[in-house]
Amino acid sequence: MRKGNYSGAPSPCTCVLRGVFRACYQKFRYLVTQEKHISQARVEHTNGKEQRLAWGRKEEEFVADFAIVAKRVLSPGEHKIFRFHYLLGADWKLCCRQLKMERGDFFHEVYKIQEKLGRVMRELQPYALFPLDEYFGGAVRGAAPTRTPTVIEMPVLKRRRLDPPLRKVA
Repeated sequence: MRKGNYSGAPSPCTCVLRGVFRACYQKFRYLVTQEKHISQARVEHTNGKEQRLAWGRKEEEFVADFAIVAKRVLSPGEHKIFRFHYLLGADWKLCCRQLKMERGDFFHEVYKIQEKLGRVMRELQPYALFPLDEYFGGAVRGAAPTRTPTVIEMPVLKRRRLDPPLRKVA
């Protein structure tokens, strides 16, 4: 955590945000390369007044959420770089040639994209993509344990919620 520029409020370092993105991207790549028949539907408990059960395929949901969040958050130019470099797997040389960019400009954009998506993937409401164990139902976030006083929680900044588009009713 470091002091904020203007408000003085602590905010995460950009290297931490890029690390969040890289962890999510690594999980995305792993899930995309898996064979399709390996995925399983799981029963999950839903929160709310009524305790209900819901079926879901967490692996497919994560892959879709990762791609949709990027499309919603990034500008068209940034999304084009994201699509070529991260989704299609082109190396920097091919991206620079296709996008007619210099190498330095390309990597500055890549770092900016990683930082922007890392922040959103951590702060997304109501279900963030990071930490991965919480997304996949392994652990639930609570207060930091008292025996480890060096743990610093990453603050969640208040931002506009990303809601799925609703179908128009005729």
